[in-house]
Amino acid sequence: MDFRGSVRPYVNFDAKHDADVLHKAMKGIGTDEDAILMLLAARSNVQRQQIKVAYKKAHGKDLVSALKSELGGLFESLIVALMTPSVSYDALQLHKALKGVGTDDEVLIEILASRTGEQIKEITKVYKKEFGGKLEKDICGDTSGHYQKLLVILLQANREEGVDEGKIEKDAKDLFEAGEAKFGTDEEKFITILGNRSPEHLRKVFDAYKKLSGLDIEDSVKGETTGNLENLLLAVVKCTRSVPGFFAERLYKSMRRAGTDDDTLMRIMVSRSEVDMLDIRASFKKTYGNSLYTTIQEDTDGDYQKALLYLCGGND
Repeated sequence: MDFRGSVRPYVNFDAKHDADVLHKAMKGIGTDEDAILMLLAARSNVQRQQIKVAYKKAHGKDLVSALKSELGGLFESLIVALMTPSVSYDALQLHKALKGVGTDDEVLIEILASRTGEQIKEITKVYKKEFGGKLEKDICGDTSGHYQKLLVILLQANREEGVDEGKIEKDAKDLFEAGEAKFGTDEEKFITILGNRSPEHLRKVFDAYKKLSGLDIEDSVKGETTGNLENLLLAVVKCTRSVPGFFAERLYKSMRRAGTDDDTLMRIMVSRSEVDMLDIRASFKKTYGNSLYTTIQEDTDGDYQKALLYLCGGND
């Protein structure tokens, strides 16, 4: 499997040495932010966890607490995110999205539409362990209607495998009849087909749908649904077509508005840095004509910016 992340495991890794470098960077007056960010951005998440262990052993305190007491602002948030095991990071983002005042549906949609079945199963386990509640129960307490149903289906992480040739035409026809071809919309059909079929199968269904209706499935989703359900269905469709394409668009939108949506920017840069950042970068450049690197440069500053640029892994 070709590695598509921008951050790879550091080759001559020595956790104790790294722990000492970090300790030095935080000792005395002033903090060497550069040393901290250059080191941590060049280690994989698994290696950062080993540095934590080595740091506590050598210096008798928690590395994340030490970093928090030395850093501030967005840079601190980003470094703490990098120090969090990736599944715990997803679980924490979901917990924050559900536990505050109101629900951060953007986060629920982004994570549940884009993660693999395996990842979702892991997230559910870690969520229970770290927050004591069931993710499904918490989601059901905060959402309703067809939107809730589709979230619950995605949480089952039980998509069918492969392509069922015999079902492609029927699925396309069912989607057409559930939406464009009737007055009102049969949301159940959309939810069942988009929530349960494999991405390979759905891509063929979307092609058949286009032939049948003359429309892209996205246009029908927009025309037939509204609100959170529409946003979730669109995210599922976009992730089916291309997960990196989905994230490139999310990143673009997080920066190209009055004020940067740093939560989204940070979450995607951290969570995709070891997964598909190279593909996200390529998709960003192809779609928007600008490189992700220069867009981040224009929209952020300071150590926070430097760290994000490291995670970006270079300029296209």
